[in-house]
Amino acid sequence: MRAAVLAEIVRGDLVESVHQGHLVVLRPDGTVALVAGDADAVVYPRSSLKPVQAVASLRAGFAPRDDGELALATASHNGEPAHVAGVRAILAAAGLDAGALRNTPDLPLHAPAALAWQVDGRGPEPVTQNCSGKHAAFLAACVASGWDTATYLDRDHPLQRLAADVVAELTEDAAAPHVTVDGCGAPLFSTSLRGLARAFQRIATAPAGTPEARVAAAMAARPEMVAGTGRDATAAMRAVPGLVAKDGAEGVYAGALPDGTAFAFKVLDGAARPRPAILAAVLRSALGVVGPHAGLDALADSWQVLGHGRVVGQVRVPFAAPAPAPAPAPSTSASASHGAGGTAA
Repeated sequence: MRAAVLAEIVRGDLVESVHQGHLVVLRPDGTVALVAGDADAVVYPRSSLKPVQAVASLRAGFAPRDDGELALATASHNGEPAHVAGVRAILAAAGLDAGALRNTPDLPLHAPAALAWQVDGRGPEPVTQNCSGKHAAFLAACVASGWDTATYLDRDHPLQRLAADVVAELTEDAAAPHVTVDGCGAPLFSTSLRGLARAFQRIATAPAGTPEARVAAAMAARPEMVAGTGRDATAAMRAVPGLVAKDGAEGVYAGALPDGTAFAFKVLDGAARPRPAILAAVLRSALGVVGPHAGLDALADSWQVLGHGRVVGQVRVPFAAPAPAPAPAPSTSASASHGAGGTAA
């Protein structure tokens, strides 16, 4: 693969680490505005796929009572009290409890929440694992459609077949995906980076009232439910009105703005360390998000390298000025949509 350097960790006057990967930015018309590496690299999007899976849950009958519950369906949440309460509420509305969850047990990602959970005498449980919102939405959709809830993670379950169809529809990837199991136990479908960006583009620009538009609105309205305290996805969506952004394990990120400008990237070594800095660089340079979005300063720590509590270096992101890629014509379905929209993530 034609990888590019996406980030360098500079400590003192030496480059300490180098992170290679692939990145693509799409214009609102679907053509490529910027590429570093290979725009068509095939990756497992991991939890960046959750907004697409939430669209599938809505189509299958999941009926969240507010934006917070729908945002949780897209979440790699911290396991803070509001997240756990929201998951329980989604399940209770479907006549279920946390015992119906089949995702991998884990402690909350947020250290204070994990400590409080353990002080209460609790250990790793599915309800506190970061994917429990997605699984609660899966289960609510199964109840609404009359599908079996015990086997909802099986690849041939009606819900997962629907999810596969929605992934293919929104990404418009022509090749059949690789299929495996995600960290939380759900089927995981590969996408191209271009296809992942295109899926977010279609979610961000979908006509009002559609499942895609509902997902975009919920994420933008309740970013704290998508991630939580101290998380870069929450900070970025708070800083940039209308931004839909979702991190994924093994160095993945994807997002889109309401005008249809979209991006996706993959850090090849799977490191989470450079992701916030790359995200901020994409938003500030490739997407032109500046000025009134000063809230991006909330990501400032992602640029800093510390030594004994002092700033002694930086995360340098050199991809901002590679030569633009040739711009292929957008597909018919993509144009139509614009005219109309168990592990940490």
